[in-house]
Amino acid sequence: MSLVDHLRELRNRLIKAVLALIAGMVIGWLIYARAFAFITEPFCRVPIQDTVGCGKDGHPLVVTGVFDPFFVKLKVAFVVGLIVSSPVWFYQLWAFIAPGLYRREKRWAFGFVGAAVPLFALGGVFAYLAMSRGLRFLLGLTPENVRPLITIDTYFGYAMAMLLIFGLAFELPLVLVVLNMAGVVSHAFIRKWRRVMIFAVFVFAGAATPSPDPFSMMLLAIPCVILVEVAEVFVWLNDRRRTRREEALLAAEGLSELDRDDGTTNTGYRP
Repeated sequence: MSLVDHLRELRNRLIKAVLALIAGMVIGWLIYARAFAFITEPFCRVPIQDTVGCGKDGHPLVVTGVFDPFFVKLKVAFVVGLIVSSPVWFYQLWAFIAPGLYRREKRWAFGFVGAAVPLFALGGVFAYLAMSRGLRFLLGLTPENVRPLITIDTYFGYAMAMLLIFGLAFELPLVLVVLNMAGVVSHAFIRKWRRVMIFAVFVFAGAATPSPDPFSMMLLAIPCVILVEVAEVFVWLNDRRRTRREEALLAAEGLSELDRDDGTTNTGYRP
């Protein structure tokens, strides 16, 4: 394909992904009340100055502008739409990459989408579990006689950052598998750098989680390490399959060369 054709293909894929996102946002707009209560639940569980819970008797989130309630509803709809439409835009991403792969590798399209969506969702679940601990630590730094007033924009920024950090971190094994299928990363490379990768995962988990307690770090690090080990097993199996296929091709070419040296043809007819 020419550069113009690639740009046209990218445009078509983006349009389909955006349309799916808009459809998901409509769903998010309709279920706004339930989605908002679910997203703010970690904040409502955090005790602030001996007060627990949201509402007038607790420590409610606040807005500081006239248009803030509308934009809050729009952001909640966007988050829900992003999650609901994730199978579509993950598939569009794969469909844009697939033309550069072999026919055998294109068959992994549904496997890619089927793995990317649950992994991202699993990361979101672990992020949801770690959010309260991070909030408890951050808000616990508030000086005495100072009552924190947390705006909805600030809290949503924190929640989205945690969701993206955990969700993208859980996609690391899938990235390794895709790079292996593309011939960029081999099992020998992963085996050589395994300790460095595991150490890097723990360092990243410690820096990404705001809470200093080891539990929050382990919520991100241990599942990522397990998923990396699972990806390594897949890479090992894929390399073995690729090696057997290459050996079979080399053996077939060797037999063909032998036939030509003997003066025979591929049909088995000897003149």
